[in-house]
Amino acid sequence: MPSFHRMSEPKGKAKQVVELVPGLHHWTLNDSRLGGARSEAYAVVDDDGAVILIDPLPVDEAKLRELGDVTAILLTAGNHQRSAWRLRQSFGAPVWAPENAYGLENTPDFFYVAGNTLPGGLIPFHTPGPVVSMHTLWMQKHPRGVAFVSDLLVHEGDGTPEFVPSEYQDEPLRTRQSVQRILDHLAVDIVCFAHGEPILRDGASALRRALREDLEAPAAPSP
Repeated sequence: MPSFHRMSEPKGKAKQVVELVPGLHHWTLNDSRLGGARSEAYAVVDDDGAVILIDPLPVDEAKLRELGDVTAILLTAGNHQRSAWRLRQSFGAPVWAPENAYGLENTPDFFYVAGNTLPGGLIPFHTPGPVVSMHTLWMQKHPRGVAFVSDLLVHEGDGTPEFVPSEYQDEPLRTRQSVQRILDHLAVDIVCFAHGEPILRDGASALRRALREDLEAPAAPSP
């Protein structure tokens, strides 16, 4: 698997945007940067009808316009800039990125830190490991408890989510700790991955299985 660091917009374009549950939409792409492995992007429609894009991939822009007025673009990490800069120009929507995100090819309109309230009422939860500035976005207002977990795990098919091989992470142990912190602090039902099929029911159980079945967990350093 190629590294997830410092990658710009992939080739190709998604043709469909699918509603997963009310207020949450998704599109996927066979990612040319990852040898054809799939990548995911999401759109949240808030109570006022504003559309917020999360880690957006190339897509038929007419499909996004059908959702409503695109008002913001949120990145979970610097390496998920993807189509953000082109879509910022298309929609006039500001880009939000984590403070200290690296590898960005353009300048975000805003930086955020853990605990800020972002457009759509999303809350960033600092979950380092794959990269130090990675954040999970928590859709706390949604009745189903939606977590966008970025690169913490991948989900191929309908099995247990898995951790990305350690050589492609900055701090593999912190990745596992970040997943545990999500379980400790967020009432997760729906889990949205940057790579792999979203889990739409009882996502917390899937995260627990991922930790329990992890065969590559690094040992904590000796005190």
